[in-house]
Amino acid sequence: MYWIKSNHISTTHGFSTRNGGVSPEPFSSLNLGGTEDLPENIDENRKRALTDLNINMEQVSYLNQIHSNIVCEAQVGKQTGDALVTNKKNIALAVGAADCYPVLFYDKKNEVIGAAHCGWKGTLARIVENTIDQMLKLGAEKQYIKVAIGQGISAKNYEVSNDVIQQFKEQNFPETCWNKRQLDLLKANQFVALESGILKENIWSMNRCTTESDFFSYRRDHCKTGRMWAIIML
Repeated sequence: MYWIKSNHISTTHGFSTRNGGVSPEPFSSLNLGGTEDLPENIDENRKRALTDLNINMEQVSYLNQIHSNIVCEAQVGKQTGDALVTNKKNIALAVGAADCYPVLFYDKKNEVIGAAHCGWKGTLARIVENTIDQMLKLGAEKQYIKVAIGQGISAKNYEVSNDVIQQFKEQNFPETCWNKRQLDLLKANQFVALESGILKENIWSMNRCTTESDFFSYRRDHCKTGRMWAIIML
């Protein structure tokens, strides 16, 4: 199974697993990014996974991700930032992850989509809110935006420094987003979506941890691992 899908996003989309590709260990097997695997392996993996969604690489807008809250209006090819938005059809938005949370956005009524890569720095800087704001500029309306949060590292497997927790306190995140030094990025991004005016019933979460065997995990695999994609297209 290449993709896990959200039941409330009705346009082309998916969150990739690590299964069904050609890469050898430690990138086995559906590695869709990174710099350490052979480029020809990544190209073949992308071809397989994208074909399953009836997308080709010439339609994909993807990112040089820098753990920012920068949102780009999507163009085919690579841009620098951590989120993408578009109201154009047949441009696939892709964000990569291996513990950080991928988040997809869909306004069916106004035909606007978004995709964001949410590590702790982007989450802290409210990249979900920035993505929503940029969607509104393209004609989206908050009450129609559906949000799908994919797999990411769970709080019980994500211990951070006291300094990181302090930064979340200073940015007015609720205390439900951490327990001692265990940071809950899922709850933090759900909070930002709600704070930004997204309806609770319009937020879907996969509720799966990247340390599970179906996924790549940067932390579990001691920094040498593959990358998954979350993708969405009108």
